[in-house]
Amino acid sequence: MNKHFIPLLPDQVPGAADRPYGEARCPAPSMQEIIRRDAKPAPPVLAQEHYQYLGSDDLRFSRYYDPGFFAAEMDKVWARTWQWACREEHIPEPGDYYVYEVGPWSFIVVRMQDGGVKGYVNACLHRGTKLRWTEGPGSASELRCPYHGWTWSLEGELKRVPCPWDFPHVRPEEFRLPEVKVGRWGGFIFLNPDPDAGSLEDYLGVLTEHFANWDLDRRYVELHMTKELPCNWKTAQEAFLESYHVLETHPQLMYGVGDANVQYDVYGEHVSRFYAASGVNSPHLEEPLDEQQLVDRMMVGDRSVLGDGMTVREGETARIVMARYLRKVLGEKYRADLSRFSDSEVIDTIEYSLFPNMTLFPGLSLPMVYRFRPIGLDPTRTLFEILFLRPVPDDGECPPPAEVHHVGEHESYGVVPGMDADLAHVYDQDTGNLRAQQQGFRASRKRGETLGNYQEIRIRHLNQTVDKYLARP
Repeated sequence: MNKHFIPLLPDQVPGAADRPYGEARCPAPSMQEIIRRDAKPAPPVLAQEHYQYLGSDDLRFSRYYDPGFFAAEMDKVWARTWQWACREEHIPEPGDYYVYEVGPWSFIVVRMQDGGVKGYVNACLHRGTKLRWTEGPGSASELRCPYHGWTWSLEGELKRVPCPWDFPHVRPEEFRLPEVKVGRWGGFIFLNPDPDAGSLEDYLGVLTEHFANWDLDRRYVELHMTKELPCNWKTAQEAFLESYHVLETHPQLMYGVGDANVQYDVYGEHVSRFYAASGVNSPHLEEPLDEQQLVDRMMVGDRSVLGDGMTVREGETARIVMARYLRKVLGEKYRADLSRFSDSEVIDTIEYSLFPNMTLFPGLSLPMVYRFRPIGLDPTRTLFEILFLRPVPDDGECPPPAEVHHVGEHESYGVVPGMDADLAHVYDQDTGNLRAQQQGFRASRKRGETLGNYQEIRIRHLNQTVDKYLARP
């Protein structure tokens, strides 16, 4: 069993009452202090902090279940924000399309003959039937309604109406498929239902700068899974925005992962960041491991790969050894030169969130992307997706994207082919709390949740951005 200190109450922490709100930090080494000891220095975008105190008021529980609040979110958030629909490799050839759905809405993004992409509302202009019934990829030379056969070109022009003599009032120029704005970045294809939306580039904010050298457009989908969660979309997303839950929910991670000393950053309205060290002890441990013990515990694969390279030499840390090992192993597995990546980029958990529902991990050992979406018009149901993005081989073309594997609510993530068993267990722990939390929102006599000023800043940032959108006309 893991040993850890019993957390103190706030009034038992020396000097806590004298600090201005938002300035308190874990007394363990900070993320910036940790990465300064690495052999290959972190890039400038990681060697910075960007925290902002955003208040200490409780957040009302009703915002996670109230139908009126949810309806307002659908109208003013989901109908007015940029959301990624698919990857470029999902629609590589002209005529390839991908159906993206969120809440009650359905859209189709289509590859054009010139390589461009257009997005359309996925509904026939005759009697409303979805042109394509299910989410996911496909290919077609035209878009034909499966009910009555009304047909559009890939450019959105009305081509055929069965029995045209009965529709003299239908003018083709007035019956183009309604378009939605489309943007492309990092190998992702985004859409925005709002015809008056600003550019995707402006919306992304600092992401274009921070991800400039992470080459997400040179990665491919190795694994893709979905799971329905019994909670609000914010409840689900917030489970992955902080590390405060590690002590209780993931005690097995305390040997090798920082938790209370994770760095949190917020950038403008749409972007926030979580930056956690691997190859270190949790600040909560009574009996921390030494550097060699950390390597022995975390690097449980084939020790013959590096031989003596698995030994922590004088002046080295467990992080340096782990990064050297993974740089070699991952580089050989994916036939890619990873020598330019820092120790931190190889082993650490670097997590960015883009409002409203995208979470990106640019690191190499945990190369995930998450997506959270309301299902239909139920405020207590969410579709959670995980994609693993691996480097495209330096000597080859982009492999085809993995097919989607659907996981039932009560199934383990471990049923997904290719999912690491230990990581699947962590995901099971992460989402195992969510039904009880969603139910607790209504059961509580207290009206709202009380957040930490630092460790849960990204939750407050997410909800304040929701409120900003709701306040707009």
